[in-house]
Amino acid sequence: MAGSAGSLSDSLFRKLEGRIVSGEMAPGSRFPTQKELAETEKVSRTVVREAVARLASQGLTTSRQGSGVFVAETARYRAFQVTRDELGELADVIKLLEMRLAVETEMASLAAARRTTANIGEIRDALNHMEEVGDDPAAAARADSAFHLAIARATQNDYFVRLIDFLGVRLVPPRNLYLRDQSDEAHASYAAKVRGEHDALLDAIVRMDSAKAREAARHHMQESLSRHSQLSETARLRGK
Repeated sequence: MAGSAGSLSDSLFRKLEGRIVSGEMAPGSRFPTQKELAETEKVSRTVVREAVARLASQGLTTSRQGSGVFVAETARYRAFQVTRDELGELADVIKLLEMRLAVETEMASLAAARRTTANIGEIRDALNHMEEVGDDPAAAARADSAFHLAIARATQNDYFVRLIDFLGVRLVPPRNLYLRDQSDEAHASYAAKVRGEHDALLDAIVRMDSAKAREAARHHMQESLSRHSQLSETARLRGK
């Protein structure tokens, strides 16, 4: 059975991306035309168009007026990216949470060891703002991101700050994804649970207890992973 246009486009994108990153398609070389790709890959022009547009959006190809499309000179060394389109499915959200688990446990430990009084004020302000906008999932997600960015600043390591700032609201899975069609009480209970996890993390950083900060960050991320993994499993069973 033929796959959907979306899944075929994803598959073609990943195949072409792999050929570029591996060097099989050399930087500066002319990229196949959409017609050529449709014929060789035995897919529709729509599938090819979507895959090629995605390659361009991620800086892997570049267009030269009157000459066609070429593999970008810097394609093999492009910056790490996590796009919004990649976080539309639960499986992708779970992958991001796994990455955060690895990064944020050590980030919290360093923040506890190096934080200043000003850092504590910034972290606490973000946490208080999250409480104030708790009824608005989008605003709460932005405040949640600000909370983690403030922790990154407390490490006194600009690379943590740049990574967390780049990820931005992509750091925080939208509450509506987990609580889809749930009651206001469910949303309030979820917000309270997350607040408790954040409070524990802030307390460890205030006390400059690196071990407890690492533990609190790991617990927070594990809880989020568990919630979204359960949701993914429920969706899978319903789809059977």
